[in-house]
Amino acid sequence: MELILLEKVAQLGDPGDLVKVKSGYGRNFLIPSGKAIRADKENKAEYEKRKEELLKAETKRKEMAIEEAKKLESIIVNIEAPVSEEGTLYGSIGTREISDFIIEKGIDIEKSSIRLPDGTLKEIGEYSIDIELHPEVVQDIKVVITAKEEI
Repeated sequence: MELILLEKVAQLGDPGDLVKVKSGYGRNFLIPSGKAIRADKENKAEYEKRKEELLKAETKRKEMAIEEAKKLESIIVNIEAPVSEEGTLYGSIGTREISDFIIEKGIDIEKSSIRLPDGTLKEIGEYSIDIELHPEVVQDIKVVITAKEEI
């Protein structure tokens, strides 16, 4: 399937690039999320008219992501979780808990932008995780999981 990218997509291309992707990826993700359009004659002509506007919008998105990254530099995510007598967590800490903590601090992020390469966090300790604010802007933050004090 041939598509025209409307915004930068990691490991695929920049706005305006004509890319070939598997039909499921294009039909189920890129097109519905507004990241791409089908590459037919009408859309190619429409894109040429809007090209400069889209490039400006992409630059603005990147600048906003850089601003958010600067705010995230100083944040340490401290999460208290209930633990068993053996010191293991009941359940796990995932993207929802991390994004909720960051949102409480006044920084608006999507939970889908949080990268947990090894899956959810299941043990007490310190972790370094990445938050992808833009395909070119990835900020590293520190997550500290501690035992919740029982009353």
